[in-house]
Amino acid sequence: MRYLFFTNTPAHVHLYKHAAAALDDRGHDVLLLARDYGVTEDLLDYHSLPYRCYGRLETTKWSLVRQLPHHYYTILRYTRQYDPDRIFGMGAYAAHAGALTRTPVTLLLDSEPTSLDHAVSRPFAESILTPHAFGKDLGPKHYRFRGFKESAYLHPDVFSPRDDIRERLGVGPDEKYVICRFNAFGSHHDVSHSGISPSERRELVARLADHATVFVSDESDAMAFEGVDARPFDLHPGLLHDALAEAHLLVADTQTMVTEAALLGTPAIRSNSFVGDADMGNFVELEREGLIYNIGEFAPAVERACALLDDESVPAEWAEKRDDYIASTVNLTEVIVDLATNPEGPEGVAGLSRGELSARPPRDVPASADR
Repeated sequence: MRYLFFTNTPAHVHLYKHAAAALDDRGHDVLLLARDYGVTEDLLDYHSLPYRCYGRLETTKWSLVRQLPHHYYTILRYTRQYDPDRIFGMGAYAAHAGALTRTPVTLLLDSEPTSLDHAVSRPFAESILTPHAFGKDLGPKHYRFRGFKESAYLHPDVFSPRDDIRERLGVGPDEKYVICRFNAFGSHHDVSHSGISPSERRELVARLADHATVFVSDESDAMAFEGVDARPFDLHPGLLHDALAEAHLLVADTQTMVTEAALLGTPAIRSNSFVGDADMGNFVELEREGLIYNIGEFAPAVERACALLDDESVPAEWAEKRDDYIASTVNLTEVIVDLATNPEGPEGVAGLSRGELSARPPRDVPASADR
């Protein structure tokens, strides 16, 4: 069998890397179609995955619109050349490649606000997988799994943090450190949304530096470090999850790394304009479980961050909450591989359900989680 995986962002590389390797080990052919966006190609090379690049995406808001025709032309050409038996992806590129080549497509979606993407991709998918906390019903092709897309690469069955990450970062065995992750807001789903402003970023780093060593991962590479008590996160991006697992705190205005922190047992504060009554289901659930804080306003987000850094009980408390939560989730890589190789399709795959999955009983979380 021949399998094609779309990796439009670095997060998609992580999502499919173990499944692609497992299918390759079983004697199948695999290819990843990649977009040159951020560190996508660096990660594909790091994990020795076979790929072809269909185009580039800059981090400006309208770059995707300009580059769309070239992307589609190259995707269709590569897909026809490869002639896959099944396509996996997260949106329109994968869905339309499957439609034009008459190839079954499985979409893995986790963002409710991207309604336009759902509308143009859903009709062409054979199956759609979402986390159990996904807040929309996408019809009869929709199957849910207990966990998140990050469960494909951070579930304990597939991830163990390396023990030399502090040495690589240059921090001491007991030295507290924080990772700040700043979004470029250049993707199509980020249009009209915003996060922590440049001036707020500098204020945030200054406040955090009074409590811990600060590392900054800036998607747009626009952060100026002159006069700021912080270090750029300059290890290979393939080591970011190892660093995140050992961190005392993550503060971010992006999405994916917040879920990653929760699954690693690292407290996380998410502050951007997505936070609110119409927020995505995964972040609502993770806050309900006491693993993250969704705080839209900057000032209370900073205060919460400083309070967490001052609380010596936090690491053990979060480790316990994370272990309790992760025990109820699936190894998504195993689900993807089973789906790829099961002739019965999603109906024959353990861990997938067509109906709603019941929520866990809520944890006894303190009511002081400021929003």
